[in-house]
Amino acid sequence: MADSFPLNPVRKSSKLITYYNSARLSRYSLEDEPSNLDEMPLMMSEEGFENDESDYQTLPRARVSKRQRGLGWFLCGGWRVLCGSCYNCLVHVFWRKKTLKARTVWLGCPEKCEEKYPKNGIKNQKYNIFTFVPGVLYQQFKFFLNLYFLVVACSQFVPSLKIGYLYTYWAPLAFVLAVTMVREAVDEVRRYQRDKEMNSQLYSKLTVRGKIQVKSSDIQVGDLVIVEKNQRIPADMIFLRTSEKNGSCFIRTDQLDGETDWKLKVAVGCTQRLPAVGDLFSIRAFVYAQKPQLDIHSFEGNFTREDADPQIHESLSIENTLWASTVVASGTVIGVVIYTGKETRSVLNTSFAKNKVGLLDLELNRLTKALFLAQVVLSVVMIALQGFVGPWFRNLFRFIVLFSYIIPISLRVNLDMGKSAYGWMIMKDENIPGTVVRTSTIPEELGRLVYLLTDKTGTLTQNEMIFKRLHLGTVSYGTDTMDEIQSLIVQSYALVTSQTSTSGTSGSTPSRKTQQSGPKVRKSVSSRVHEAVKAIALCHNVTPVYETHASVNGEPESAEADQDFSDDNRTYQASSPDEVALVRWTESVGLTLVNRDLASLQLRTPSGQILSFYILQIFPFTSESKRMGIILREESTGDITFYMKGADVAMASIVQYNDWLEEECGNMAREGLRTLVVAKKSLSEEQYQDFENRYNQAKLSIHDRSLKVAAVVESLEREMELLCLTGVEDQLQADVRPTLELLRNAGIKIWMLTGDKLETATCIAKSSHLVSRSQDIHVFRPISSRGEAHLELNAFRRKHDCALVISGDSLEVCLSYYEHEFVELACQCPAVVCCRCSPTQKAQIVRLLAQHTANRTCAIGDGGNDVSMIQAAHCGIGIEGKEGKQASLAADFSITQFKHIGRLLMVHGRNSYKRSAALGQFVMHRGMIISAMQAVFSSVFFFASVPLYQGFLMVGYATIYTMFPVFSLVLDQDVKPEMALLYPELYKDLTKGRSLSFKTFLIWVLISVYQGGILMYGALVLFESEFVHVVAISFTALILTELLMVALTIRTWHWLMVVAEFSSLGCYLASLAFLNEYFGIGRVSFGAFLDLSFITTWPFLWKVSAITLVSCLPLYIIKYLKRKFSPPSYSKLSS
Repeated sequence: MADSFPLNPVRKSSKLITYYNSARLSRYSLEDEPSNLDEMPLMMSEEGFENDESDYQTLPRARVSKRQRGLGWFLCGGWRVLCGSCYNCLVHVFWRKKTLKARTVWLGCPEKCEEKYPKNGIKNQKYNIFTFVPGVLYQQFKFFLNLYFLVVACSQFVPSLKIGYLYTYWAPLAFVLAVTMVREAVDEVRRYQRDKEMNSQLYSKLTVRGKIQVKSSDIQVGDLVIVEKNQRIPADMIFLRTSEKNGSCFIRTDQLDGETDWKLKVAVGCTQRLPAVGDLFSIRAFVYAQKPQLDIHSFEGNFTREDADPQIHESLSIENTLWASTVVASGTVIGVVIYTGKETRSVLNTSFAKNKVGLLDLELNRLTKALFLAQVVLSVVMIALQGFVGPWFRNLFRFIVLFSYIIPISLRVNLDMGKSAYGWMIMKDENIPGTVVRTSTIPEELGRLVYLLTDKTGTLTQNEMIFKRLHLGTVSYGTDTMDEIQSLIVQSYALVTSQTSTSGTSGSTPSRKTQQSGPKVRKSVSSRVHEAVKAIALCHNVTPVYETHASVNGEPESAEADQDFSDDNRTYQASSPDEVALVRWTESVGLTLVNRDLASLQLRTPSGQILSFYILQIFPFTSESKRMGIILREESTGDITFYMKGADVAMASIVQYNDWLEEECGNMAREGLRTLVVAKKSLSEEQYQDFENRYNQAKLSIHDRSLKVAAVVESLEREMELLCLTGVEDQLQADVRPTLELLRNAGIKIWMLTGDKLETATCIAKSSHLVSRSQDIHVFRPISSRGEAHLELNAFRRKHDCALVISGDSLEVCLSYYEHEFVELACQCPAVVCCRCSPTQKAQIVRLLAQHTANRTCAIGDGGNDVSMIQAAHCGIGIEGKEGKQASLAADFSITQFKHIGRLLMVHGRNSYKRSAALGQFVMHRGMIISAMQAVFSSVFFFASVPLYQGFLMVGYATIYTMFPVFSLVLDQDVKPEMALLYPELYKDLTKGRSLSFKTFLIWVLISVYQGGILMYGALVLFESEFVHVVAISFTALILTELLMVALTIRTWHWLMVVAEFSSLGCYLASLAFLNEYFGIGRVSFGAFLDLSFITTWPFLWKVSAITLVSCLPLYIIKYLKRKFSPPSYSKLSS
């Protein structure tokens, strides 16, 4: 009954329940739906049931879409939604997407293709020659700030609205656009060069006339392409032929699915058996392939040879495919191309890069809209006080242009230059060498992150497996006691060899059999170690490979035999790095795997003797069975042995009763080791023959084949002898644990998204301390229907403070029915692990978090399969790792090690956000203070729309007089880097966005109004007799006030700040001699308004000083009192 508890109490409503029943039955008539589903509404709150007319699981979205759409909605962004909708409609009409279809591909005959398929070119560019200028301009002017400047600048072409000189409006705007266009052009050229390099790679193509070289971009569907070892596969192909004798090859898929273990691929039997490569053109054959799709782990197709009698049909599966962007790891392969370009699996799984905009830019954009509103209100007030006389509408627009300095264009320039400065500082930081900033527009995002979504393989781990522990029940061996195992193996094989030499082969056989036949006799440690090591050396799917240095493929057998057993030349290939680690370990203790093919394998003992075994059956590892088995016949004795290894959960019920396995598995798991249980069973000839007959019969059955085969295999898996428990460690990247601890303390929630197995992912989550030891882990069981998802979510809802582990398939089902509820529950978890995720699922999770939580997300990965996730996140970080540079090239920031992310966020993220917030608000203050003075000036002079300061004074005010001191705020820091790393809790304050909010903005508005009023009124009151000098007086006081305000804002002084302050003051004093004609009022000029003899008099100096003091001193006093009685958290630490 526990499962029938509702998630939350819901108001009882008979109408609601009746409707809900009918809606559920009509839309989801699932047979396996539990009858009590209706009694357990899965809602987080009652508000979902307030609307009776919508089905409950679509309510969150429905509520959003039913908002009122009036004039307010249109002005607050609705216009953009409407424009976007119109654009989408036009795209849909004129640029319809081609529907993907299944296809028949004739071998070596691209001309026979029924349809035209896309080119095989890679294209990552955003624009072309025609769309570059319009595209960049659209990206710039979609922001209110830039659009506003454009309208104001255009208004200056109308004579009646002209306020000042054209260059004062157009020069800054042109500068901003030029800088943006140059930056975009450079990025676009780099992308073009990267694409050209990939598209120009040469491949051998088979034709009737022989081999020809073609560019990767010229490959077509139906072409027969030869791919050499270590060469990238250029398009999706069906594997027809290989130079390897066994008809199979290994490929590396790290750029596709992020897994560095090699995958075994099998050639089509019909084409592999052909005597020569040229015979591919002498047969009439075709491949039927399903339509292109996202799933990289499945494929369905058929191979048909028409000219044979009878026709040959072979079914094709995933093991016959070679996907684009994977790399051939062994031999030379020939394949027929079935998908090209946009239809390949790798491109379908890659999302296109979007233009990322930082949260700080969006906040500033909102503030500029508020300022624009204030500007319009101020202009209307001026016209109203004027009495709406004369051409008031024209005067209103003149006032709007006059107060346009409220929103300064220098805001965009300063922020863009600041971002470039932060990027330069990040790249020059010696503590994080090799860091590259690829997107210079969002460094502030690093200081606002709430969710970090990380890949596992190569990001948290090095993907280097090391054998750490061997446990035999009564005795355990660790890394420091491996030499004991080595000596025991040497002794046991020396004993076997001496027995063989004295009494022949028959002598050694009975001794072993008597040992096995008496289970009650306790075996010696030596024999148990010997059996365990032998089992580990035999039970796997590893193939030893010897590099051939000769260029000819078909060289004589003798040459091959010469180099067979040279240890230096041997490498191991397997579908899992765990397997390779185990075989490498058995080699280190003396038992070496020297050869393997489909039918046999050979081991070499410490004394150099070769032991041969025939492979009778192999049962590969699957995610359902969680184990793999192998049946071998030893050549020398004829003994048949069934070896099996697997996860403890699968093996516990298979092995004989014991009292130590569960406890030791728990101990190893807590150490972060990946455990495997190894067992064996000796079979008599009769037992094996009986099994083989039943097994072959099961394999031929048409109905429920997989179930019948599994049942036959399970009949063997009973009462197996437990040999040992192994522990393998996947080495973590340097300092992963302290880095994750640092991020957690900073309030960042960490999700691990991996393509790896559930057990492996859980193991790494524990060993990296992503999940703390005391925390419970809720493993979301596999689900396939809505009812199962409902019950499982209810079960998860009752858990508190536990980490969630969920597989990609279960996640898919949850998101299709209960997206909102699932995300809400998952966000409450301290850590989430998603395993078996496809690249598109990773990106989908990132987008869901961004939509549902409205928090900033960061994705970090190192493989081609992480690119979609990196591009979908607000901030993408790529690691240059073993899996290539694809992720680091697609990311916004590229680092060399995971541990560098701590400093990148805590130090550079903090500084970038704090500095940009201070810089943006100060630049606004600089504009608002001028507008406040203009308002006072106009109100004193009968509300005339006459500018207070002319041409060059305004340009000089925003550039040479104040720009350097204001821009020097990019060097400011509130906390030393060491402090920020020592107290990561400080980062939590940043995510709340308190450094730039409407509250801080209103404080700056009040400061601007106060200072503007004091400066203007002070100038008018104190200099009544010298009214003609009012411009010179107020402007001098204004410059001094701004320089003092910069000094007030700075928290940590830098020598460049001092230089900027004094050099700006010097520039102003020096320029007074040349700018006398600009110090007039309006456009009237009565000779020299700036009397040099006047500004050197004491009255001028003390009066300017008095005005400046009154405008600044109260603020200094307030700042002192605030720091004394209510200091911010960081100042407590720094003191």
